[in-house]
Amino acid sequence: MTHCYSLHGKNIILDVNSGSIHLVDPSVLYAVQNWNSVNKTQFPDVQALIDQGKLFAPEIAPPPPTTTHYIKAMCLHMAHACNLACEYCFVRAWDKQLMSFEIGKAAIDFLLANCGPRRNLDIDFFGGEPLLAWDVIKQLVTYARSREEETGKHFRFTLTTNGVLINDDVIDFCNREMANVVLSLDGRKDTHDRLRKTHDGRGCYDMVVPNFQRLVQVRDSKGYYIRGTFTHHNTDFSQDILHMAELGFRELSLEPVVPHDFSADDLQRVLHEYEALALNMAHSDYSFYHYTLNLQHGPCYYKRTAGCGVGTEYLAVTPAGEFYPCHQFVGNADFVMGNVREGITRPDLRDEFAACTLHAKAECRTCWAKYFCAGGCPANAYHASGSIHGIYEDGCVLFRKRLECAIWLAASRAGA
Repeated sequence: MTHCYSLHGKNIILDVNSGSIHLVDPSVLYAVQNWNSVNKTQFPDVQALIDQGKLFAPEIAPPPPTTTHYIKAMCLHMAHACNLACEYCFVRAWDKQLMSFEIGKAAIDFLLANCGPRRNLDIDFFGGEPLLAWDVIKQLVTYARSREEETGKHFRFTLTTNGVLINDDVIDFCNREMANVVLSLDGRKDTHDRLRKTHDGRGCYDMVVPNFQRLVQVRDSKGYYIRGTFTHHNTDFSQDILHMAELGFRELSLEPVVPHDFSADDLQRVLHEYEALALNMAHSDYSFYHYTLNLQHGPCYYKRTAGCGVGTEYLAVTPAGEFYPCHQFVGNADFVMGNVREGITRPDLRDEFAACTLHAKAECRTCWAKYFCAGGCPANAYHASGSIHGIYEDGCVLFRKRLECAIWLAASRAGA
């Protein structure tokens, strides 16, 4: 299987099964697209690539199903409360709970007891707004660090915050302990303030941007992301990316709201914006999450077919200690997998997520982007189709466009 396309003056062929990428002239692009009907003797270089296994490579056999489920990451919902009232928030009503140290400690103990041979363990402090439980976060980090030497494990922490409560203590602790910090900003002031408001209806751009800038300026080489959401109000979202770059931020991500609110015309504008963004980035020094590709040393074949590990390698934990497959399922009683006291009480649900692989979806098996998306997000599929085994079709359209742009950008930055 191949995918052939032209973008911004480059003709590109992706060989799906080998992962090889070829930049070619228009005649070769046409020949590969019509290989069964062209005079093959006129294209010896194409035949050489076929002989080398870099073009029209055979299908890869699905990996055997795994029977062991070692947990490597947890998303701790430190607060089911928030100091903002963002209109697109995936939770419509918080129960106002904060996670106690006891619940968080029990979650860490469960992770340590169920991680198997994995050494590196990830914990994301999430919400609501996790800084509402800031003192507990610091206690949990200290506790996890105290267990590293005896267990032979290493914890990597991430904090996701809207930025309102960032102060010097938060900055100092995050820059010492957090491997990554995710900062919520939607872009231009009007864009951000339209939907990200305080409970009394005020925009929060002027409150959070200086806090983010202070944190990032002393972040040194540690990771961070500016992470925003775009809606039908700003289908020209590349301008929001450029604005964030102008503010001094270099690690950027902007995601379409899910479920999205785009019309058919909006969707076409979004596709165009991805192309425009790639063109701008060819001569810029900032990064965009969806355009970050490691084409030489990407994920292993198992990860390319099994996905993010939702419900099997990864769990979300509520302030009450309930386990969910990920944060997007929190609040849906059908997806409660267990709790910190009893462990996994729904192994059938875990097994259902384990079976939700690329090869289990007929639509995915014929898609040229399959080894980059691993069948897509089960949560998005569920919200779009009612089943984790379904397809979020518009999400597929957006993913394929982003991948085309990412490959083009990688070639451009390499000087090809």
